[in-house]
Amino acid sequence: MARGVDNEGVRARLVERAEQYGLSLASLSATIRRNPAYLQQFVARGTPRRLAERDRAVLAAALDLPESALGGPGNDRAGIAVDRLAVEASAGPGSDVDAEDRTGEAYLDPGLVRALKLRPGSVAVIRVRGTSMEPGLRDGDEVVVDTADTRPGRQARVFVVRIDGGLMIKRVAAGRAGLIVRSDNPAADPVPDGEVTVIGRAVWRMGPAL
Repeated sequence: MARGVDNEGVRARLVERAEQYGLSLASLSATIRRNPAYLQQFVARGTPRRLAERDRAVLAAALDLPESALGGPGNDRAGIAVDRLAVEASAGPGSDVDAEDRTGEAYLDPGLVRALKLRPGSVAVIRVRGTSMEPGLRDGDEVVVDTADTRPGRQARVFVVRIDGGLMIKRVAAGRAGLIVRSDNPAADPVPDGEVTVIGRAVWRMGPAL
């Protein structure tokens, strides 16, 4: 790692925090889109010698650590302010919402914003309500939404959508006849019929990684 960085300390903090949250190194490797053994090799063998900037930013956000704790710059920058939406995205049958009123700000780590390739001004934070997207998203989770990404593709991904006034988080894909909207929890109620408006793509669950 860079001169002056405590290599062993970085690895020890990573392991300690993972254990505190009940997370395996394999699951954290998946969070940064690496092979399952990636972080185990980093911890046990020192390979790679240092975490890449994107990996460090995502891990720091997932484990609620400053980047400096994982070998980043010592002067952690202030968080980037983004809109916090007044409404709660329902992961259940729907939430009767007329507008996405902004009630305040949330603060995101600048490294995470860069790692997720988000544009300031096109980011919001919203709270999940309901159980229809379990186990990936649970009631009370806060989710970062990229409001510039409103065009689902053929591969289903998680989006915040509005259906007849109800704001929800669902898995959405583009089909031949229009958008296909579904829940992840097989026990969930059917998605209501109605016109679908895409608000943005859910790109990060705040707090400990899944």
